[in-house]
Amino acid sequence: MEMLSNLVYFIIAIGILVAIHELGHFLAARLTGMRAEVFSVGMGKRLFGWNKINGFTFGKLDETIELGNHTDYRIAVFPIGGYVKISGMIDESFDTKFSNSEIQPYEFRSKNTFQKLFVLSAGVIMNFVLAVFVFTSISLFIGTTELATTTIGNVNYDGLASKLGFRSGDKVVKINEVEIKSWNSLIENLTLREFGKQINVQLIRDGNLKTLDIDGTKIIKSLANKEPIGITPGGIFTYIDDVMKGKPAFDAGMASGDTILSVNGKSINTVNILQEELKRYKSKNVLITWKSKNQIKSDSIMPTEEGIIGVKLGYAPIVTTKYGLFESISNGFRETFNSLELLIKSIIQIFKGNLSFKESIAGPIMIMDMAGEQANRGLISFLSFIALLSISLAFMNILPFPALDGGHLVFVLIEGIIRKEISVKVKLAFQQSGIIILLLFMAYVFYNDITRLIK
Repeated sequence: MEMLSNLVYFIIAIGILVAIHELGHFLAARLTGMRAEVFSVGMGKRLFGWNKINGFTFGKLDETIELGNHTDYRIAVFPIGGYVKISGMIDESFDTKFSNSEIQPYEFRSKNTFQKLFVLSAGVIMNFVLAVFVFTSISLFIGTTELATTTIGNVNYDGLASKLGFRSGDKVVKINEVEIKSWNSLIENLTLREFGKQINVQLIRDGNLKTLDIDGTKIIKSLANKEPIGITPGGIFTYIDDVMKGKPAFDAGMASGDTILSVNGKSINTVNILQEELKRYKSKNVLITWKSKNQIKSDSIMPTEEGIIGVKLGYAPIVTTKYGLFESISNGFRETFNSLELLIKSIIQIFKGNLSFKESIAGPIMIMDMAGEQANRGLISFLSFIALLSISLAFMNILPFPALDGGHLVFVLIEGIIRKEISVKVKLAFQQSGIIILLLFMAYVFYNDITRLIK
């Protein structure tokens, strides 16, 4: 059941990203007077589609049909990509029939260098636009909610934080001269902001100012190995904000305002700890203790197959910040830029050897698993996940590699410089070699996903 729901969320996420990306190419082609023969979400054989000539049909489109300036909008069998077939361009279809005929004004090859570059980069631009739109919308309609504490609660004695010098009760004041005012800011600046760099932490311990000099690569390696930093916020508590009807928590009598105290005797004061404990015991009975008004209650509850009991937890104390339209747009651009910067920094750390390539690259199976996990955390988490995927897709596509948008851009730039079209045979050879390499890479990431899941 969990795998099926993960698959649905994966298809939704990839479908949105592919549709937005290809919409960019499609709109740019139309704006520059090019014909878009096919708009496909998915790769491979046509499942069904629609066009103005013969309407909605299933299966392969009759090759005798002349669409003219119309487009066949279709869904193809493999939901891991998509394409827009533009007349007069060598793409994933390897169609070279046009090469033996005169150049037509509606073909890709008839346009100037600027128009070609615009069409080829439009997909990447749309992916960045999607990310900015998602982050802007979250900022405008939701705002930011931060945990109003910078005090460290528990420190795992054998965890990374303990080895780095943190102690329970430490109050973090600054990280690399950035003033820390919330737990969210503490974690972000400690783990992501100075990715791989030396980190200087100023904190108050037992009333005295103390400084920790931390090697940032140790944090990177810990994150890459999915090892927790080993600290939890202090001076906070969690409460039940909402209970879903029909779920185990509702059946046990939990209500809004109650506080979950422990799961099988383990103290609960953060959402992450609760999620980790419930996933350990999914589909098994666990003893949950909670406080309802002035009463302490306990009951044996069985989490679902997804490891949930149907409660939405809230933190206290928290501070919520609301933003206006222009502030939200600024936040949207900043969040997109920061995410892209983090992606590039991660790649640099892979080349430096601080991050494992095998552990850092996620294929369809791992992305499917992450899509389900983020969806279970709520709509905002799922939308943020889609935005991050959109940024990754844009970055990957702009790389100067055959069969990717970046590879096509290289050819167009070369043609613009030499003022001569590169032969169809050369383009076709590069396109085919690029597809073969991408397929081999896809096979590798599939294998890598499987080996990581069965560990």
